Amino acid sequence: MELNRYIDHTFLKATATVDDIKKLCAEAREYDFYSVCVNGAYVGLACSELMKSDIKIAAVVGFPLGAMTTKAKVFEAKQCIDDGANEIDMVLNIGLLKSGYHKIVQDEIALIKKAIGDNILKVILENSYLTEEEKKIACQLSIDAGADFIKTSTGFGGGGATLGDIKLMKEIAMDAIQIKASGGIRDAKTAVQYINMGVSRLGTSSGVALVASK
Repeated sequence: MELNRYIDHTFLKATATVDDIKKLCAEAREYDFYSVCVNGAYVGLACSELMKSDIKIAAVVGFPLGAMTTKAKVFEAKQCIDDGANEIDMVLNIGLLKSGYHKIVQDEIALIKKAIGDNILKVILENSYLTEEEKKIACQLSIDAGADFIKTSTGFGGGGATLGDIKLMKEIAMDAIQIKASGGIRDAKTAVQYINMGVSRLGTSSGVALVASK
């Protein structure tokens, strides 16, 4: 198993500097990670640093709360793609989901997917805030909206990926959508467990440590 090729090498802290992003990209080159995941302001820098490589660039949208307007999220997603991102990791509107406004949540995901075309869309569910039933609903809404991935968490919501959540998400997803585990993945053993359960991508800021410890 090429663990490195599952990793979205991530740095999303508010304190991220230009040097931090350059280091992130250098590590992605050195370890041949699948992608780097950055905030929108750093997409252009990441493109420059990863020029002439096959490493993808993922940008977060509506991060980390998901409570922005749909128009703002669509604009942000388009801007990130225009700046060179290949993938968008968006936070769904958690409050509207919990309010039962499921069609609005689905429509928002669909509009962002339409805006970015053939580029990959991952929907961050932020499972730590959701009940079991809400997780199931969020998975199904993402599938019905045409998203490419469902993702466990932002890493900023007080909880990360869990084996229980991956099992639940896989039961809903089947082969209709891919799964990204993100948040709190700091050792290779856990990472491999997730992959064996059907996860296609791992979001982590500990990518170098994961690969080194394998």
